[in-house]
Amino acid sequence: MTTTAYAMVSLVRYRELKTRIALAAFIGFTAWFVVPSIWPPLWFAAVLATQALDWAVFRRFRHRQDWQPDRLYVALCCAVTALGVAVYGAMSAYMWFSGGEVGRVFAMVQCAGGLLHVSLHMHHARPVLISAVAPHATYFLGLPAFSAIASRNWPELLIAIGCILYMSHLVVTVKQSSSTTGALKSARDAEQNARRRAEVASAAKSDFLAVVSHEIRTPMNAVISAANLLRRTRLDSQQREHVSMLIDAGDVLMGLLNDVLDFSKIEAGKMELESADMVVRDRLSTIVRLWEPRALANGVRLVVRVAPDVPAVVRTDPLRVQQILFNLMSNAVKFTEDGEVSITVSWAEGRLTMAVADTGCGIAADRMAQIFNSFEQADVGTTRRYGGTGLGLSISRKLAELMGGTLSVQSVYGEGSTFVLSLPMTVVEKATIQRARPVETEGSLAGRSILAADDHEVNRRILQLLLEPHGCHLTLVENGAEAVEVASEQRFDAILMDMQMPVMDGLEATRRIRAGAMNGATPVIALTANALDLHRAAWEAAGVQGFLTKPIDPGLLATTLAAACAIERPEPDAAVA
Repeated sequence: MTTTAYAMVSLVRYRELKTRIALAAFIGFTAWFVVPSIWPPLWFAAVLATQALDWAVFRRFRHRQDWQPDRLYVALCCAVTALGVAVYGAMSAYMWFSGGEVGRVFAMVQCAGGLLHVSLHMHHARPVLISAVAPHATYFLGLPAFSAIASRNWPELLIAIGCILYMSHLVVTVKQSSSTTGALKSARDAEQNARRRAEVASAAKSDFLAVVSHEIRTPMNAVISAANLLRRTRLDSQQREHVSMLIDAGDVLMGLLNDVLDFSKIEAGKMELESADMVVRDRLSTIVRLWEPRALANGVRLVVRVAPDVPAVVRTDPLRVQQILFNLMSNAVKFTEDGEVSITVSWAEGRLTMAVADTGCGIAADRMAQIFNSFEQADVGTTRRYGGTGLGLSISRKLAELMGGTLSVQSVYGEGSTFVLSLPMTVVEKATIQRARPVETEGSLAGRSILAADDHEVNRRILQLLLEPHGCHLTLVENGAEAVEVASEQRFDAILMDMQMPVMDGLEATRRIRAGAMNGATPVIALTANALDLHRAAWEAAGVQGFLTKPIDPGLLATTLAAACAIERPEPDAAVA
């Protein structure tokens, strides 16, 4: 909605109504104190009447700020404004003629203040401004001029000349104020337009990333799953090497995609941190299991040193801690061709410090300041030689800062680097360390009835190849509508649901299955290429048991299904009752 100039004047006058009335009461009391008579109280009553009239006439602009008045209404506004100012300034005439020398000074100060007030607050609408200035100016110039002429005391005309000089300075001030106000309004409008464009661009970027993520994950699911299936078959050494190359390349591609998505979430301020218990030594063991084979393949030793006073369990975001350590270890192993990569863990003053050191190529002193910048690496040839987007360290530092910690680096070119991660954490006292026992999937899915909905034929075939060896009965459908129809006729032990499907999407299908009697309590597991946080939130709102992303991790898929199938639930008849 566009606010007109008259509406702006109306809003300003409305906000200052109480101030004007309070000031009028003070002026009336002062005048009565200097020259006691009936006129000051009568004047104050007249001020209240004209202010009420002003409030009523300008009220329409406050209720309809985009209303454009016609000429007749503008004339009415100007007349009411002139009347109100004339009455308000009339006290200056009373004090000029009745208050002696003190009264004359008071009258001039009142007129000067009135001129300043209306000039600065009513310049948005020129007709109203002129109507307000004219009465004050008449008093301001007329009173000293009239007295000089009436008494033939010509030196008093100097007062009128001084008033003219004051008004000329006031005109310049009002012009500058109006210009400044216009510039500020233009800047504000430009800022609002820029913000709207940024919001549109951000939404477009989020939509683009969601589409890119989905479109990349869908074919990558076929590539990586097919490679995993192929590795299970009888292969000679050369064929097994080729399959390993496929899987490794797929893992790199998925790592790059996840880095871009994480970077986008951090930049947009949408990265959400969790708080959970983390068994420190178990988390380090996970990192060692992931990276020790690669380090040994490069002829590099992997060493972990944990100080005795490091707590067993702390409260933090375990996933993000592991992500940061994963990025640091990735760089350390990647850039070290001989020697040692070590993780040194210490504890002091509520902070867990993890230092990842290597004996690799190191970082040149002139590049140290840039390595945490987005999309930058130590030198131009790094990407060509080692690969990567240059996002890993940038994401790691920003995650550390989001968690209230720091990530710093010390390096000597040609000798190695040490990255130090320091994070504030809370010690979990008397925590019972429960070692996670893997869910036995061998035979646990045998005889289970599973419904899977996916619109891609290749994905359905992959699910067949991954699950049927476990001995389960798999029912495959192409969209959500078919899933709802089948789920209304047959009871299943678990349901795998894709998100984007024709006819009916997975979210709506899940809601309808949840509302049904036959499989209302059956665990539904989202298995989708839509991997953003907003997609996860949408699935949680729909009431899914688990959330799996493509490409499919065969082991995770099997364990998640086994856990879901093991959940006890009422029989359909009991559910209906």
